[in-house]
Amino acid sequence: MSNKSRSRIFIDADVLFAGSASPSQHSASLVILRMAEITLIDACTSTQVIGEVERNLEEKMPAAVPAFRLIVQRCLRVVENASPDQGRAIAGSAHPKDLPILATALREKCAYLATYNIRHFQPGASGVLVLTPGDLVQRIRYLLSQLGDSV
Repeated sequence: MSNKSRSRIFIDADVLFAGSASPSQHSASLVILRMAEITLIDACTSTQVIGEVERNLEEKMPAAVPAFRLIVQRCLRVVENASPDQGRAIAGSAHPKDLPILATALREKCAYLATYNIRHFQPGASGVLVLTPGDLVQRIRYLLSQLGDSV
């Protein structure tokens, strides 16, 4: 599958934390990261997200830090944070703390932003659909089924 046909997805900190610390191999967060690992999707996140997840894991679940680092290395493209100007350009589209995340997803041309905090990204921005990990997995399954019909 070429880069152009793969869905580009921005992974928020809560999804990355949940996927890294998941006791289940079937959690939606981990399934998304595994899809990225096998290049079914193009998943990215920002340096801000990486720092936040690493701090939280070190504080709450230090045993999960090595798995987190491996997941980042194998599954994610890590990009620089959006500039303050990029965040200001979409002011009011998300909770002020989450504007840099949304701005980065927009700059990276992500079709989706995976997060458990949907309400923090309201009213949102045109071009990025904000979904929970479970809803995103269902969406990707649907898109894959459509590919199968056209082959």
